[in-house]
Amino acid sequence: MFNKKIETAINNQINAELWSAYLYLSMSAYCYDNGYNGIGNWYQVQFKEEQDHAMILFNYVISRGGRVTLKPIEEVPTTWGSLLNSFEETLKHERVVTGLINDLYTLALKESDYATQSMLKWFIDEQVEEEETALEIINNLKMIKDNGYGLYMLDKELSGRTYKTAAPLTKSGE
Repeated sequence: MFNKKIETAINNQINAELWSAYLYLSMSAYCYDNGYNGIGNWYQVQFKEEQDHAMILFNYVISRGGRVTLKPIEEVPTTWGSLLNSFEETLKHERVVTGLINDLYTLALKESDYATQSMLKWFIDEQVEEEETALEIINNLKMIKDNGYGLYMLDKELSGRTYKTAAPLTKSGE
């Protein structure tokens, strides 16, 4: 039988991942509105990845015989003042998500739920990558400052980001 404490905690995380998706979709809209189509694309891919994260957890709850309980998505911000500020907020948010994942892992340890610990290892690794990427873009934006050509090149670079289904959602894991 699936541990009820863990089921509840994962349901809360599903909601957090869906809120994250909504946040990144809003950031995408902000970028498009300000003429940064490449960065808007980057955030759209981020939106899709967060949806994947929610679905991984959704599928996991179902596979363990649990019940998924979705909650309303709270409102997200719609403006950030600058690209740098949007990515600083991205990093801040990803650090919050890292804390939530770590708390889930701690609960799985406490409850001796080895299957959940195993599943969460993918998320732990994913969060390291999420934070690293946001920090790299922040550092680039700080170097570029208000240099139009630099912003153009960063926007162009980030336009190349493509969506790939998260490994746990693929049948072969590839």
